[in-house]
Amino acid sequence: MSVTLVFMAVLMGMVAFWLLRHTINVRPWAAESRGNLINSNIQLPATKIALGVFMAVVASLFALFISAYSIRMSLADWRPMPEPDLLWVNTGILVLASVALQWAWNAANKGRMEIVKRAMSIAGALTVAFVLGQYLAWEQLIATGYFMTANPANAFFFLLTGLHALHLFGGLVAWYRTSARLWRGVGETAEIAKIRLNVELCAVYWHFLLVIWLILFSLMLNT
Repeated sequence: MSVTLVFMAVLMGMVAFWLLRHTINVRPWAAESRGNLINSNIQLPATKIALGVFMAVVASLFALFISAYSIRMSLADWRPMPEPDLLWVNTGILVLASVALQWAWNAANKGRMEIVKRAMSIAGALTVAFVLGQYLAWEQLIATGYFMTANPANAFFFLLTGLHALHLFGGLVAWYRTSARLWRGVGETAEIAKIRLNVELCAVYWHFLLVIWLILFSLMLNT
C-alpha cells in the first residue's frame, strides 16, 4: 500500500513538472514575433495552469481515497471481492486511447490536421468503449451478488471505479469541443494554435487518468 501512495506522490510530482515546464519557461519574444503577446503569455499558459492545478487536486483526492481504502481493509469485516476479467480488457482499451491521443498530439505539432482528426476520433471511441466496459463489469458483479452495500470492499470498488469514470466523462467534454472545432475546419494560424493546445491538454489529461487507473487496478488486484 505504501508503494501505491509513493506512486501517487510521483504522479503529483509529474503534474508539477509539466506545469512548471509549460508555464514558467515562457519565451515572450516568440509570442511577440507572432503579434499575439498577450494571448500567448496570459491566456494559453492560464489554461495549462488550470489543468495542472486540477490534476493536482484530482491526484490528492485519489490519494485520500487510497489511504481510506488502506485503513478500512485492515478491519475484520473486510471481505475481498473477485475482480472481473473484463477489467483487463478495459485496461487495454484505455491504454490504446492514451496512445491515440499521443498520436494526435504528435500530429498536431507537425500541423497534420487530417491525422489529428483520425486519432482524436479513435481516442474518443476507445474512451467510450472503456466506460461502457466498466459498466458491464459493474453489471457482472451485481448479477453475481456483489452489491455495493454488501461489503466495504464492494463499496470501495464501485466508488473508485465510478469516480475514475466520472473524470473521464469530464475529459470527453473537452474532447468533444476540440473534435467539433477540428471537423468544422481550421484555416487561420491562431485557430490551429488553439487546436494544438487543446489536443495537448487532452493528451496530458488522458495520460494522467491512465496512470491513476493503473494504480487503482493494481491496488484492487493485490487486495
